[in-house]
Amino acid sequence: MAANNRRMSGKKGAQVGSGGQRRKGLEGKGPTPPAEMRKGHKKNRIANAKARQTTRRPAPRGRGGKSASELVVGRNPVYEALREGVPASTLYVQQFIDNDERVREALQLAAERGGINLMEAPRPELDRMTNGLNHQGLVLQVPPYEYAHPEDLLDAAADEGADPLIVALDGVTDPRNLGAVVRSVSAFGGHGVVVPERRAAGMTAGAWKTSAGTAARTPVARATNLTRALEAYKKAGVVVVGLAADGDVELTELEALAGPVAIVVGSEGKGLSRLVGETCDFRVRIPMPGGAESLNAGVAAGIVLYEAARRRA
Repeated sequence: MAANNRRMSGKKGAQVGSGGQRRKGLEGKGPTPPAEMRKGHKKNRIANAKARQTTRRPAPRGRGGKSASELVVGRNPVYEALREGVPASTLYVQQFIDNDERVREALQLAAERGGINLMEAPRPELDRMTNGLNHQGLVLQVPPYEYAHPEDLLDAAADEGADPLIVALDGVTDPRNLGAVVRSVSAFGGHGVVVPERRAAGMTAGAWKTSAGTAARTPVARATNLTRALEAYKKAGVVVVGLAADGDVELTELEALAGPVAIVVGSEGKGLSRLVGETCDFRVRIPMPGGAESLNAGVAAGIVLYEAARRRA
């Protein structure tokens, strides 16, 4: 009976069992937040975009994949690699090796650099590791190089508030040319180098040595398909300039070098491949009064990078 009386009661307010939810529903939710804080509002999207731009950081290295590890073999090559700052993880030294001056210098450099493991190994083990090469008792292991992604180079330019200045190599197979280009890109304020994943030079110990240490601060990106990477650059507002002996525009006349640009350098023998050449916005020639037919990739890239840096100064 008591329960029935409660149900029939005409008393106002929340009923038994409601937990006061109806009353809470009538409470105000506070003042309307400003447009910048309302999800979905145009001003909110603009504010979020500005925040992302302000807090953007360089993308981590390695999105372009890794190369295979490499062995530097022989007393002089190992010493030169250590002296030039080539990354190394382990220095293998043959047991009972004839401890001449070059061996002592290599061991001293490895100790001074730090972070390099020193391992003593019998000669048969070093023979196996090097497939019978004349290692002379010294073998240096170079860890895999972590390539950047082509988009990372655009991010690096954005972080600096600068127009992208990038060099792409098409069909360049000599690691020394790659190292020379990396060195020039670093010298003239560029943001990195792009190489194809296949049929192209990679960041070997030879490329590191030629770069004279600049490879440690200048990223090299690897593209699965160079043509698609260049097309993506064009969509991002970057002008793609290909170097060709029969180019339509002379280097000194190219105004585009003052803005966002990707410079494409082909191989010394074949030049630009067909698809890459067709992707370029401009085909540019370097004036050569001396009559030389072509320049190697490192020299050609250095000339164009200097001209771009001069225009941007």
